[in-house]
Amino acid sequence: MADTRRPLSPHLQIYKWQVQMVTSILHRATGIALAVGTLLVLWGLLSLASGEASFHQFKICIGSPIGLALLFGWSWALFYHLCNGIRHLIQDTGAGYSIPQFVRSSWLSVIGSIVLTVIVWAYVLTAGGAA
Repeated sequence: MADTRRPLSPHLQIYKWQVQMVTSILHRATGIALAVGTLLVLWGLLSLASGEASFHQFKICIGSPIGLALLFGWSWALFYHLCNGIRHLIQDTGAGYSIPQFVRSSWLSVIGSIVLTVIVWAYVLTAGGAA
């Protein structure tokens, strides 16, 4: 076998980053983030069931800047995973496989998730839900 002094398979330094590649990676990453972030939701439910003092401690932790950043990130991950999942369901019907449609739907997933996150958090912050 000839020694070509090149990688046997493509790797990340060779690939040109494209929105389709990034959205695929983000879909997997947000799935993991949702699974881990669900522990925060579980903590909140358990502290709510444990009594007022326990829930007050939870509210202090989750109301801190770090807690709010985690909740904001978790909600964006939820909306991104939802939008991208809907995109995948549409593609499962056989639609949207041409390159321009694929790029457009990838960007729509990203933009839609940001818009939904901003709408929800604008409501939460104006309704006093994060106080």
